[in-house]
Amino acid sequence: MAERPSERNSDDERNSDEPLDLTLIEEAILNALMFRERYGLEIMHAIAQASKGERTIGFSSLYPTLRKLERRGFVTSRWGEEAPEATTGARRRYYKITGFGLQAIEKKQQFLTALQHLRPVCEEV
Repeated sequence: MAERPSERNSDDERNSDEPLDLTLIEEAILNALMFRERYGLEIMHAIAQASKGERTIGFSSLYPTLRKLERRGFVTSRWGEEAPEATTGARRRYYKITGFGLQAIEKKQQFLTALQHLRPVCEEV
């Protein structure tokens, strides 16, 4: 049986591969990667656009979170193959959601849907 990436990590990240432990920013990034791979700036723009500018993420939050998601096995990354003259700025690193990342998003969404459909245990008087 293959070892999940998080099983190799420090005690600080033990159980952090659980889908219900996704932070809001991790969930937003995974959703931004749902249908295509993107580089960092594209992820930032996708999140801002989807929230109509109400949620933004800066580079100082984005890249550490992407590294954490990669260590946990939720995303993979690769360096872009663009010619240097085809881009402005630094070389691009593209991120792609993995099957494990898709499962995490699905489980989190199922949990949230189940929460919305809970009936009260007792009625208020």
